[in-house]
Amino acid sequence: MATTARTAALRTAVIGYGLGGSVFHAPLVAADPAFELVAIVTSNAERAAEASARYGDVVVVPDAGTLLSRAGAGGLALDLVVITTPNATHAPLAHRALDAGLDVIVDKPFALSAADADELVAHAERAGRRIAVFHNRRWDGDFLTVRALVEGGELGEVRQFESAFEWWKPALGAKNKDVDPAAEGGGILFDLGPHLIDQALQLLGPVDIASGAVHAELDARRSGAVNDDDSFVTLRHASGARSRLWMSAVAPANRPRFRVVGSKAVFTTWGLDPQERQAKAGMDVGDPEFGVDDVSPMGLLETPDGSREIRLERGDYAAFYRGVAEALLTATPTPVDPRDAVAGLAIIAECHRQTP
Repeated sequence: MATTARTAALRTAVIGYGLGGSVFHAPLVAADPAFELVAIVTSNAERAAEASARYGDVVVVPDAGTLLSRAGAGGLALDLVVITTPNATHAPLAHRALDAGLDVIVDKPFALSAADADELVAHAERAGRRIAVFHNRRWDGDFLTVRALVEGGELGEVRQFESAFEWWKPALGAKNKDVDPAAEGGGILFDLGPHLIDQALQLLGPVDIASGAVHAELDARRSGAVNDDDSFVTLRHASGARSRLWMSAVAPANRPRFRVVGSKAVFTTWGLDPQERQAKAGMDVGDPEFGVDDVSPMGLLETPDGSREIRLERGDYAAFYRGVAEALLTATPTPVDPRDAVAGLAIIAECHRQTP
């Protein structure tokens, strides 16, 4: 793919200003001097006012069509768009942005199928543009700690990886993931599965779907639910290790976040990475305490000879954007290869196939 290194700040627009845009993408872009946040897209008047108040001179436009038309002959200079809109719109908007000559970041899920994701990768290659997926939870502090222990050999040969992302929300809300059918990207597997599956693949390597290495139990527990809200996925990796992944909106109490069983030791963590909570509370991503867990800061390493606590690494979602800037400014690989997301979506499709 032909690419040209850039030297100026990357002029960036964020399409969508819900949770993803307001809590993650816009603050991360605005905090990194390699980027210039020039536009935010939202049709919600209250969110538009909030974006204008927070980011001053940033242009707020009501829809992606207006943004992309202005990015062409309309006088709004852009290099990069970030797409953080309802799941079913991710791939169509990404195609439109690529057609407009822009590089693209897509929030998870990258698309609604592996085939659609493959076509996005091919489109970017044909257009000579770059595309990346916001798998930010590769930079959760607890996962960074797990990965360091595995790569450092402290656990020995990893045999089991247990990962759970659960909360207590027993009544349906108005969000798309509560009311849209799975064909539109609804359900907790499409919401949390891309993260949990991506972490498992990053830690333990590929899964051969054709060999029967995927098992799924997707349940809709809440009254009126039309898609899954309490799901369990197991993966058998080519290495022989197994991943067991839980995701639930109806868990009155939670399992450990991670439990990793190796031939030498077991490592366990509790609670969720603090960065989302801190960002929602208004903490600046540049604050020295951002990403430092003040609720569950320690993990437990256990061996036949005893146990000891290990302080979790600082979470660092900003590393994703630092990696994007390096990739676009120096024509090097993006921090998340979009083909990784294709592999995850193929697993999600197999999970849905098993649970009509």
